[in-house]
Parts: sequence; C-alpha cells; structure tokens
Amino acid sequence: MPSLNWSLLQSFVAVVEAGSLAGAARKTGGSQPTMSRHMGMLEAALGVQLFDRTGAGLILTPTGVALYEEAKRMGEASKRIALSAAGQSEAIAGTIRISASETMATWVLPSILTSLSQVEPEISIELISSDQTSNLLMREADIALRMFRPSQTELIARKVGSVKIGMYASRDYIARNGAPASVADIVNHVLICEDLLNDTLEGYRSGGINITREAFSFRCDSRVVQWKMVLAGFGIGFIQTDVGDREHSVVKLFPEISIAELPIWLTSHAQLRTSRRVRRVFDFISDELSIRYK
Repeated sequence: MPSLNWSLLQSFVAVVEAGSLAGAARKTGGSQPTMSRHMGMLEAALGVQLFDRTGAGLILTPTGVALYEEAKRMGEASKRIALSAAGQSEAIAGTIRISASETMATWVLPSILTSLSQVEPEISIELISSDQTSNLLMREADIALRMFRPSQTELIARKVGSVKIGMYASRDYIARNGAPASVADIVNHVLICEDLLNDTLEGYRSGGINITREAFSFRCDSRVVQWKMVLAGFGIGFIQTDVGDREHSVVKLFPEISIAELPIWLTSHAQLRTSRRVRRVFDFISDELSIRYK
C-alpha cells in the first residue's frame, strides 16, 4: 500500500469541500497551482483518478467519493488527537462510580463533584458513602478515596494530602459540664465514638490513656451521626479538623495537640485508568483534594 503524505489528503478534502482548486486555495491560504500539484501527486501515488476534469469544474469519480469519506474521517480523528494533546476534553459521557468514607462523602466531595458536573455535564456520578472498603478489583467502584495506601499491585494510588483529626465539644456541652482539664481528663466526660472501638481504644492506650468501651456513652457506626450528636451537645467527639473548624457552635479541645493525621489516597484499578472518563475524574478529584489538603 502506498505511503501517503497527510498534507495531500488535507488538500484533497479542501478541494472537494470548496468545489474548486481556487476555492480550496482561498480556504487554506495556499495557491491554486499548489492545489493542482497536490491533486496530481495524490492521484499518482494512489494510481487512481479522483476527479473528472470538465468544463463545469472538477467532478469526483466514484473512487474519489470513497476516498473523500475516509479522508474526512481521518481529519476528524486528527482534530480529536489535537484536542486531547491540548488537554481540551470532548464530551466523556457515561457513569463513574466513586467510593468514599461517610465523612468525605458528606462534607468534602459535594463541592468537588458539583464543580466536576459543571465542566463535564455528561458524566453521571454514583457515590458509595461508606466506611467499608469497596473492592476495586471486583469493580465495586471505579475510584476510591481511602485513608490508607492500598497494598494490591493491581491498583494504582496517588497520595493527595492528609487530614488532621481534632477533638470537639459543643459550647452548650462545655457550659453544662466544663471543658476537660487535660487529655487524660476526658475519661471523666461524656464521649462519643464509633461502634467498633478496637482501633480507637488502642489509640488512646498508646497515648497513655487507659480507657474501656464502657467510657463511651454513645457509640454509632455512622460518623455523620456521631458528629450530629456532638453538635447536639451530647458529649465530646472527633472529626477531621477541616470540618470541625468550620462549625461555630463547637469548641476545638487541645488544639495544640495533634490527635491524629490520616493520609488520603486516591485509588483506581490500573486497567480502568486507561479509560478517558476514569482518568478525567481521577485527575479532577486529585487536583481539588491536593489544593484543599496541601
């Protein structure tokens, strides 16, 4: 098969769409002799006749009609490649499934996903709001936000920042009960935490605070509900500081102490990363989180 110069095909499409050599020259900023020479070179390279030269002008032969359709598709593909290289996304219609902790899904992702929908309106979003880890290898989600680095080699991950955890109580609670005098003194206060306390208890004990499950007067598997109970004045609870610090009805306890800091990892299956839609959403969320948690 003969090797073709792409510029000859571009000139051919211009001649067909303009209806004449002169019209194509005006459209492309070239000259009529150049267009004529390009048509002769293209016909010679292919060994076919593309036009019938008549008194009324150039008329496409059946072979010319077939070549025009193919050359036009090549031109459209060339434009798409140029747009992609320039970072100008075309419509990437379809559904993306994202998994995130309840806290991130409630207080962090809404503004990010709203911004995403404004620039990519044809992407539909399914959000799994759960502190249970979705299995990306089983395609339970396309993208996941996790507070730990995945160990599976089949997954790719990007650390986008870290969240600090703070201790908070409502002003009403402090007015009724006073503030704890020290971190160790919190065992004498009403505490709110998750239902499964193994990691939490171990964290307290590593900090020198010997505490038991019975010390927590309210336990719930929902971090959103836990925070609502703090706001209601039930007791002292924990949440990431970028959420807690925005709430004027609570007081941050022991702000000079770092209670905990958790990394944020954005994760996807390696094969899905080749999807333009997944890559677009992955990069968008990564950029937004990196700005927020830099």
